[in-house]
Amino acid sequence: MELKFVDPRSLKDNPDKARRSKSSPQADALLLATIKAIGVVEPLIVFTEVDGGNGFVIDQGHRRARQAIAAGLDEVAVLVVPRAEDGGAMRSLATSITHEQLNPVDLWRAIERLIALNWTEESIAIALAQSVRQIKKLRLLANVLPAMLDAMAKGDMPNEQQLRTIAAASLDEQKEVWKANKPSKGDPQVSWWSVANALTKKRMYARDASFGDELAQAYGINWVEDLFAPADQDSRYTTDVDAFLGAQQEWMTQNLPKKGVIAEVSSYGEVKLPAKAERVYGTPKKSDHTAMYLDREGKVKTVHFRMPEAKKKGKAADAGGDDEAIVMPKTRPDVTRMGVEMIGDLRTDALHEALSRAPIEDDTLLALLVLAFAGQNVRVDSGADGEYGYGGRFPRHAATLFDAEGKFVVDTDTLRIAARGVLIDALSCREGMSKSGIVALVAGAAIGADSFLANMGTEDFLSCLSRPALEASCNGTSVLPRARVKDTRAALVETFKEAHFVHPAALFAPDATSLTAWLAKSAVTEAHEDEEGTPAEQDELDGDEPVEPAHDFVDEDELSEGYRDAAE
Repeated sequence: MELKFVDPRSLKDNPDKARRSKSSPQADALLLATIKAIGVVEPLIVFTEVDGGNGFVIDQGHRRARQAIAAGLDEVAVLVVPRAEDGGAMRSLATSITHEQLNPVDLWRAIERLIALNWTEESIAIALAQSVRQIKKLRLLANVLPAMLDAMAKGDMPNEQQLRTIAAASLDEQKEVWKANKPSKGDPQVSWWSVANALTKKRMYARDASFGDELAQAYGINWVEDLFAPADQDSRYTTDVDAFLGAQQEWMTQNLPKKGVIAEVSSYGEVKLPAKAERVYGTPKKSDHTAMYLDREGKVKTVHFRMPEAKKKGKAADAGGDDEAIVMPKTRPDVTRMGVEMIGDLRTDALHEALSRAPIEDDTLLALLVLAFAGQNVRVDSGADGEYGYGGRFPRHAATLFDAEGKFVVDTDTLRIAARGVLIDALSCREGMSKSGIVALVAGAAIGADSFLANMGTEDFLSCLSRPALEASCNGTSVLPRARVKDTRAALVETFKEAHFVHPAALFAPDATSLTAWLAKSAVTEAHEDEEGTPAEQDELDGDEPVEPAHDFVDEDELSEGYRDAAE
């Protein structure tokens, strides 16, 4: 060990220093003012440069060296020490901690460097006067996305609970969440609550499990230790909720007592006992029953209940046992809810593909259209008469397309009647929520619905017309406009008793301007196709990864070719 005075500009930074996060401008300004006033009080720790160099490398005192240069000092005191076998990694870490607590990210990086230099977690814990559990907790930062680590290194740290949630998630999940929550230039503060909330998963703890290792292995449950939890409790957990609940359910089935049943719970977490059952809160009797159930945390709970005594009649009843089945335990379904949803997605894709390409006869196509209107996802605010609940109007038409054995039969006459019924229920010109709009006018004009319009020459309708409109209705009749509107209307009512009057505004003649506007709005333009679909020869991009074309895109040329093949 040797004390020397050297120019601070000749000193080289240690690339393996422990503290890497920048100090605050206020701390640097305070150190600079101190050095200008009294100089560098504590000598810098340096070691001789290796690999042929003849200079000195700073082991401790990087900030003092920088501020000494800023203060214009020509020389500073340094203490030359031998270079340690680990490059001074542990010495730099221990000294940095004693001066000022390291940023957790810098501390983790220093620990990882020591691990790479063959230090064990136990030896690092002894050297730093820390617990092994604390060292393992810091090493969890290795599971954090590098972009998040950079934000943490700037001093913007999440709390312990948030860090635990982030470190438990996979890097792919962290990457997706970081895209939506990374800070902007205008708001550099990270909302760690939002990040942690998006990565939160339901945890099922081993301390709440009634099953043993054998069932855990059978259901593929891998316990993960929560290093942030108190050290005096079992903090192992799994995020595979379905597997945990399935193992709990099987354990209850295997350990069900003689008069026991497996019960369900309500939406409020209360156990559902059989009808007429009376819960026993005290000491149960031998004749009482036992109900086992899973609470909201997945724990196995047990309650006792008593059934009312059955009235026995005759000796046969006396001879019979009093054990009777109360509740049959529910068996676990073959397909979980998630599996059912996947089946629904696959079925829908196959159905849409078949509807696009499979050969379909015209009658069958029309029948399927009637059937589609009967779907439970279809809602039409019909203007037709009748009392029908939600979803109950169209199924009555679709039901006529099935025979007595439940077979889907396409009969032309029946299909024609069903199609007319569907159109009647769907198309409406009534004002309000049931109005179909301009398409109803086009449909009426196409089938000549004008000839079916009722006589409008009534007191009720004519009273809705203005004076000019009422006088215009006199054209083509023997009625002349009167001085009073009332007299003109009465004369028209009398005239139209024997004639048929239809006001021009009631005719099924779509307004040309409205029809043009509707067509322009509803037509699929090229720009719209670029926004909504993806051409077949062009892949969509998801970040930097090419993915398959969107499923909802349909190539018109290919579709037309498919229809031609189906027709042949």
